[in-house]
Amino acid sequence: MNSAPPSPRLATTVLYGLLNPIPSGCFVAAFIFDLTYARSGELLWDKGAAWLIAIGLLFAVVPRLINLAQVWIAPRRAAMQPGKLDFWLNLAAIAAAIVNSFVHSRDAFGVVPAGVWLSGCTVLLLCVGNVVVLMQRRSEGSLTHV
Repeated sequence: MNSAPPSPRLATTVLYGLLNPIPSGCFVAAFIFDLTYARSGELLWDKGAAWLIAIGLLFAVVPRLINLAQVWIAPRRAAMQPGKLDFWLNLAAIAAAIVNSFVHSRDAFGVVPAGVWLSGCTVLLLCVGNVVVLMQRRSEGSLTHV
Protein backbone atom coordinates (compact mmCIF):
# COMPACT_ATOMS: atom_id res chain seq x y z
CA MET A 1 0.00 0.00 0.00
CA ASN A 2 1.34 3.41 -0.93
CA SER A 3 1.46 5.73 2.07
CA ALA A 4 2.92 8.78 0.34
CA PRO A 5 1.42 12.06 1.53
CA PRO A 6 -0.87 13.84 -0.92
CA SER A 7 0.74 16.48 -3.06
CA PRO A 8 0.30 20.14 -2.09
CA ARG A 9 -1.42 20.76 -5.41
CA LEU A 10 -4.05 18.12 -4.60
CA ALA A 11 -4.54 19.52 -1.10
CA THR A 12 -5.02 23.08 -2.37
CA THR A 13 -7.41 21.89 -5.07
CA VAL A 14 -9.50 20.06 -2.46
CA LEU A 15 -9.43 23.06 -0.10
CA TYR A 16 -10.42 25.36 -2.97
CA GLY A 17 -13.29 23.04 -3.93
CA LEU A 18 -14.54 22.97 -0.34
CA LEU A 19 -14.33 26.68 0.44
CA ASN A 20 -15.18 28.32 -2.90
CA PRO A 21 -18.98 27.73 -2.79
CA ILE A 22 -19.39 29.17 0.73
CA PRO A 23 -19.01 32.87 -0.20
CA SER A 24 -21.32 32.43 -3.18
CA GLY A 25 -24.03 30.96 -0.97
CA CYS A 26 -23.62 33.70 1.61
CA PHE A 27 -23.76 36.47 -1.00
CA VAL A 28 -26.83 35.00 -2.73
CA ALA A 29 -28.57 34.67 0.65
CA ALA A 30 -27.60 38.26 1.49
CA PHE A 31 -29.12 39.42 -1.82
CA ILE A 32 -32.35 37.58 -0.99
CA PHE A 33 -32.31 39.11 2.50
CA ASP A 34 -31.76 42.59 1.02
CA LEU A 35 -34.68 42.14 -1.36
CA THR A 36 -36.85 40.93 1.50
CA TYR A 37 -35.84 43.90 3.65
CA ALA A 38 -36.57 46.32 0.80
CA ARG A 39 -40.09 44.88 0.50
CA SER A 40 -40.93 44.40 4.19
CA GLY A 41 -38.88 46.92 6.17
CA GLU A 42 -38.20 44.36 8.91
CA LEU A 43 -34.85 45.11 10.53
CA LEU A 44 -34.08 41.40 10.94
CA TRP A 45 -33.49 40.99 7.19
CA ASP A 46 -31.05 43.90 7.04
CA LYS A 47 -28.99 42.63 9.97
CA GLY A 48 -29.06 39.10 8.57
CA ALA A 49 -27.77 40.37 5.22
CA ALA A 50 -24.97 42.27 6.97
CA TRP A 51 -23.89 39.12 8.81
CA LEU A 52 -24.05 37.01 5.65
CA ILE A 53 -21.90 39.50 3.77
CA ALA A 54 -19.33 39.52 6.57
CA ILE A 55 -19.23 35.70 6.71
CA GLY A 56 -18.99 35.50 2.92
CA LEU A 57 -16.06 37.89 2.94
CA LEU A 58 -14.27 35.87 5.61
CA PHE A 59 -14.62 32.67 3.62
CA ALA A 60 -13.73 34.37 0.30
CA VAL A 61 -10.11 35.06 1.25
CA VAL A 62 -8.63 31.54 1.17
CA PRO A 63 -10.15 30.43 -2.18
CA ARG A 64 -9.00 33.65 -3.83
CA LEU A 65 -5.45 33.16 -2.56
CA ILE A 66 -5.45 29.59 -3.87
CA ASN A 67 -6.90 30.79 -7.16
CA LEU A 68 -4.22 33.47 -7.32
CA ALA A 69 -1.51 30.83 -6.99
CA GLN A 70 -3.16 28.47 -9.47
CA VAL A 71 -3.80 31.02 -12.18
CA TRP A 72 -0.98 33.51 -11.88
CA ILE A 73 1.96 31.97 -9.98
CA ALA A 74 2.05 28.19 -10.50
CA PRO A 75 3.64 27.04 -13.75
CA ARG A 76 0.74 25.47 -15.57
CA ARG A 77 0.13 24.85 -19.19
CA ALA A 78 -0.31 28.44 -20.27
CA ALA A 79 -2.80 29.71 -17.70
CA MET A 80 -6.02 29.94 -19.64
CA GLN A 81 -7.80 33.19 -20.20
CA PRO A 82 -11.08 31.97 -18.63
CA GLY A 83 -9.23 31.23 -15.38
CA LYS A 84 -7.86 34.75 -15.32
CA LEU A 85 -11.27 36.22 -16.16
CA ASP A 86 -12.84 34.18 -13.35
CA PHE A 87 -10.17 35.48 -10.96
CA TRP A 88 -10.87 39.11 -11.89
CA LEU A 89 -14.65 38.67 -11.74
CA ASN A 90 -14.40 37.11 -8.28
CA LEU A 91 -12.06 39.87 -7.15
CA ALA A 92 -14.53 42.50 -8.41
CA ALA A 93 -17.34 40.66 -6.59
CA ILE A 94 -15.31 40.73 -3.37
CA ALA A 95 -14.67 44.46 -3.84
CA ALA A 96 -18.41 45.05 -4.32
CA ALA A 97 -19.11 42.96 -1.21
CA ILE A 98 -16.62 45.02 0.82
CA VAL A 99 -18.36 48.24 -0.24
CA ASN A 100 -21.69 46.54 0.50
CA SER A 101 -20.43 45.65 3.97
CA PHE A 102 -19.74 49.32 4.63
CA VAL A 103 -23.19 50.24 3.30
CA HIS A 104 -24.75 47.70 5.66
CA SER A 105 -22.92 49.24 8.61
CA ARG A 106 -25.10 52.35 8.25
CA ASP A 107 -28.54 52.89 9.68
CA ALA A 108 -31.00 50.31 8.37
CA PHE A 109 -33.04 52.84 6.40
CA GLY A 110 -29.91 54.00 4.54
CA VAL A 111 -29.22 50.53 3.18
CA VAL A 112 -32.16 50.00 0.83
CA PRO A 113 -31.15 51.30 -2.56
CA ALA A 114 -27.38 50.85 -2.43
CA GLY A 115 -27.37 47.55 -0.51
CA VAL A 116 -29.71 45.84 -2.94
CA TRP A 117 -27.76 47.04 -5.96
CA LEU A 118 -24.40 46.05 -4.52
CA SER A 119 -25.69 42.63 -3.47
CA GLY A 120 -27.12 42.12 -6.94
CA CYS A 121 -23.85 43.21 -8.53
CA THR A 122 -21.88 40.81 -6.31
CA VAL A 123 -24.14 37.89 -7.20
CA LEU A 124 -24.07 38.74 -10.91
CA LEU A 125 -20.27 38.88 -10.98
CA LEU A 126 -20.02 35.53 -9.18
CA CYS A 127 -22.54 33.95 -11.55
CA VAL A 128 -20.67 35.17 -14.63
CA GLY A 129 -17.41 33.84 -13.16
CA ASN A 130 -19.02 30.44 -12.53
CA VAL A 131 -20.38 30.34 -16.09
CA VAL A 132 -16.91 31.14 -17.46
CA VAL A 133 -15.39 28.27 -15.47
CA LEU A 134 -18.21 25.93 -16.53
CA MET A 135 -17.70 26.80 -20.20
CA GLN A 136 -13.94 26.26 -19.83
CA ARG A 137 -14.46 22.81 -18.30
CA ARG A 138 -16.98 21.93 -20.94
CA SER A 139 -14.62 22.91 -23.76
CA GLU A 140 -11.81 20.86 -22.17
CA GLY A 141 -14.06 17.83 -22.11
CA SER A 142 -13.86 17.36 -18.34
CA LEU A 143 -17.57 18.04 -18.02
CA THR A 144 -19.79 15.63 -19.90
CA HIS A 145 -23.28 16.39 -18.56
CA VAL A 146 -24.57 19.66 -17.25
